[in-house]
Amino acid sequence: MKQFISRNLALAIVAGASLWVPAALAQDPVRIGFVNTDRLLRDATPAKAAQTKLEQEFSRREREIDDAGAALKTASERFEREAPTMSESQRLTRQRQLMEQDREFQRKRREFQEDLAARKQEELQQILDRANRVVKQVAEAEKYDVILQEAVYVNPRLDITDQVIKALNAGK
Repeated sequence: MKQFISRNLALAIVAGASLWVPAALAQDPVRIGFVNTDRLLRDATPAKAAQTKLEQEFSRREREIDDAGAALKTASERFEREAPTMSESQRLTRQRQLMEQDREFQRKRREFQEDLAARKQEELQQILDRANRVVKQVAEAEKYDVILQEAVYVNPRLDITDQVIKALNAGK
């Protein structure tokens, strides 16, 4: 009998606690936020500054490559016009020169693209690191439980991207 009463008392405590826990959770709802990373990288001042910096850093090389491509095209067109009047040895020499010029152009263009991609990745990583710190600060200040950066659908009222962009632009 004593065992029956202890068991019923334990069940009553568990039942009472299970009623109390949802009530406690209902008083403190989970706060969820969403940050649109694409928009952040497009609209934030540091992202725009990084884009401008990259354009300035690589514009000279891009112009040089464009000029080399135009020169190669001009030389190739001139060769096509003049080839019928050239001797066989002249034609072979010019073809080899054009092929060498084309290889050099392709190499420079590939190196440019690789360098640009590497620098873009460096700048992007710096911006993302700063943005993640700002997101964390906003989350802690506003008492968010979770902040998502990718989702299939997000209700606009959960979107805190503007708040993060403002904080990022302020240099926090």
